[in-house]
Amino acid sequence: MKIRKIALKNWKNFTDVPVDICDRMFVVGPNASGKSNLLDVFRFFRDIVSTGGGFQEAVLRRGGVSAIRCLAARRDSAVELAVTMESAETDGRTTNWEYKLSFNQDNQRRPRVCTETVRINNETLLNRPNDQDRKDPEQMTQTYLEQVNVNKEFRKISEFFASIRYLHLVPQLVREPDRSVGRANDPFGGDFLEQIAKITEKTQKARLRRIQQALRVAVPQLEEIELWRDARGVPHLRGKYQH
Repeated sequence: MKIRKIALKNWKNFTDVPVDICDRMFVVGPNASGKSNLLDVFRFFRDIVSTGGGFQEAVLRRGGVSAIRCLAARRDSAVELAVTMESAETDGRTTNWEYKLSFNQDNQRRPRVCTETVRINNETLLNRPNDQDRKDPEQMTQTYLEQVNVNKEFRKISEFFASIRYLHLVPQLVREPDRSVGRANDPFGGDFLEQIAKITEKTQKARLRRIQQALRVAVPQLEEIELWRDARGVPHLRGKYQH
């Protein structure tokens, strides 16, 4: 499955923006322009379906609805997220999926789902609120996406969101080098250098060369990089520069 489009409304610094997604993308912009906020959408969906997570935790982890909602939001204050995906089937066909979620907060500032829809090849599988929600409004404190007893028809979306890896290496390796200590298969890249340190020397050198080539795009004077561990055993990248 691949994400082909996302649409954001009132999400952080985005009032209303659609983004087409291709197989390989570069997000470029000055500081505080919203690059991290854009990428956090993918992490948000992963948080909803992850073990120990869920919709409530995903929102509260970001400071609540008020912290997520765009400051420019006025009359229509709900946060709305839409994701369009496609998956290649074994018979060669392509299946198109669409997931939409809008949410706000109640008088006690608790996150609440406003609407939740799932469509497959233009056929609606889920449209909330439904009759059960109207009978029991407390059900709108959770998404169907995170509930295994009701998401059977579109569980493929939940499994896909759960598989998302968010390798944001700069803050997690430069600002938080201790992140790698004791971690394994960190979905956000904390143990990235630890994984490289454990592979064979030949493969390790090949991967370091690829990293070096990528870094030279931003730092042309970079001459060489090497992997080394500090006194605590934490792996780091160390570079040599041309003067």
